Amino acid sequence: MREPWRRSRPAWLALIALAIATLMASSLLTPTAAAARGGRGDVDRMASQDLATGLDAKDLKGWAAAQRSADAERRAESAGKSSSEKRTSKQIRRSEAAGPMPRRAPRAPLPGQAKTLVLYDNAGPFGHLGELYAMGVANLGGRFGTVTAKPVQEYTPALMETYDATVYIGSTYYSDTLPDAVPQDFYLDTLLSERPVIWMGGNIWNMANSISIQEFEFRYGWDPTSSYYDNGSGIGQVTKVNYKGQTLTRKMPFGQDAGVLRPKISTNPGAAPVTEIATAVDTTGGGAATFPWGLRSGNLTYLGEIPFTFVSESDRIIAFHDLLFDALAPQTAEQHRAMVRLEDITPLSDATRLRAIADYLKSQNIPYGINVIPVYNDPKGVQSTGVPRTVRLSQRPGLVSTIKYMLANGAVLMDHGYTHQYSNVNNPYNGLSADDFEFFRAHEETPNGAVIYDGPVAEDSDAWAQGRVTAALAEFARVGLPKPRLWTTPHYAASATDYKVFARNFEARLERSLYFAGTLTGTPVDSSRYLGQFFPYPVTDVYGTKVLPENMGSYEPVGHNNNPPRLEADLINNAKANLAVRDGFASFYYHPYHDVAPLKKVVEGIVALGYTFVSPESLL
Repeated sequence: MREPWRRSRPAWLALIALAIATLMASSLLTPTAAAARGGRGDVDRMASQDLATGLDAKDLKGWAAAQRSADAERRAESAGKSSSEKRTSKQIRRSEAAGPMPRRAPRAPLPGQAKTLVLYDNAGPFGHLGELYAMGVANLGGRFGTVTAKPVQEYTPALMETYDATVYIGSTYYSDTLPDAVPQDFYLDTLLSERPVIWMGGNIWNMANSISIQEFEFRYGWDPTSSYYDNGSGIGQVTKVNYKGQTLTRKMPFGQDAGVLRPKISTNPGAAPVTEIATAVDTTGGGAATFPWGLRSGNLTYLGEIPFTFVSESDRIIAFHDLLFDALAPQTAEQHRAMVRLEDITPLSDATRLRAIADYLKSQNIPYGINVIPVYNDPKGVQSTGVPRTVRLSQRPGLVSTIKYMLANGAVLMDHGYTHQYSNVNNPYNGLSADDFEFFRAHEETPNGAVIYDGPVAEDSDAWAQGRVTAALAEFARVGLPKPRLWTTPHYAASATDYKVFARNFEARLERSLYFAGTLTGTPVDSSRYLGQFFPYPVTDVYGTKVLPENMGSYEPVGHNNNPPRLEADLINNAKANLAVRDGFASFYYHPYHDVAPLKKVVEGIVALGYTFVSPESLL
């Protein structure tokens, strides 16, 4: 398992996808530097996230290589056939006893009541990726209603007619060496149905061969059997995707890019018209060659890749975030909202700085969240010459008064763990509150300092997690603060068991989260394989919990551990990219040990883009 993303460098969290998921490297302070900050202990040390969160880089590299190889074999086989042979299709037979497929006239689902079917591959040596990708789609589908996810081979005739839309994730490249596991009924139903189908990734050529290439072209206007990831001289370097006037990024590590399918649009008379909904930009050799990244014709929307790998805050995943509205909520009105939260407020935080930020936000009528850690813990005495130290909110009445002032002037209280650290060990840094993980184990890899997730803590259980939540809530109550309705997991990492505990105690989480293999299938959870994901709008995730978006990361003026700085302009540019989502958010967080000035620039820049700031509690 690869290094976790740093909350403070979420741009690299591209978490998502499975392993994939989402990503990035450590704007961390050494213990000495942390002490130099005045012993506040409120330095965010979210572990850095590799570009392949949750999935070993060798796994992704192997998957990409396998896809490129299989695609090259398909091209070679196709080149060896005569034109007439290539136009001969397999014939699909549906049992006459089954009768005609029942149809349901297309309609716009009622708001929040859309039913989505997610189908995924689970065959082959990389079959485990399918469930992780499916969780990513299912979580996003939770914005629109209910979601059912299952392996594609479990598809039965006419099943899609009982849903408002179907999403198929073609992550296994079926070929001569790996027989097609997709039921022919799914291919035929896609052709005959009026229900929206979103197809991403591989095997679309198998559908065309099954139903007949002629029928596919007549219905959809392009020929998948003559479309390849390789343009004849390699897969190229697709570094951008243009969608709805926004230039979205696509950053793939060397050797781990499987390519984007380059569709061959039909020139045959009578073929259906095709709409290019997003454009891939191939910058190989400094050029800017373009081809369709996404197509739509009839009921089929096709994306030339699975956009859940190596995701960042300005990534092409944003296009997929918006395309779901077309299938599941087409009548959604355009609106753009923003949220900000102040991060890692501990009993040692500077009340004067907090009040200054509160006064600025109040002057601009900006509601906001405050993430409070009720107990500060330094079990090894890192900041007190080796003497262990614990400080509670109840020992800081002045700070509590400031927090109450903030709550009276636009803030909402959010629980950010109990101590935001684990025990008296490095996890992975120094044991300090706000520096270390609380609900997950991690260590630093030598000599590069990469952070590696190790899995749940040894004593992890429902009772253990509940005990920490209960203790945190008791400390808030002890000082007269209201019970928080929102939770943010320290460093965005916890076990599947912990997430269920959080759901029991809070109305929603505002964060990025981990989703573990086994969650959809009901098999034992595999904490070494997970999807890390952030959202552009509120969703109900596969844990059954409401999750509010944090999709822009934080202001970080100094680069650390191979991560560049993230300045005001970076956050504003991320917000601009997210304008492509018709009902999306620009949600970020800010550490109050920074001055007010950078926050002003970010807030003003986001407002200038047309966003309206809202309170996190307004989304409950």
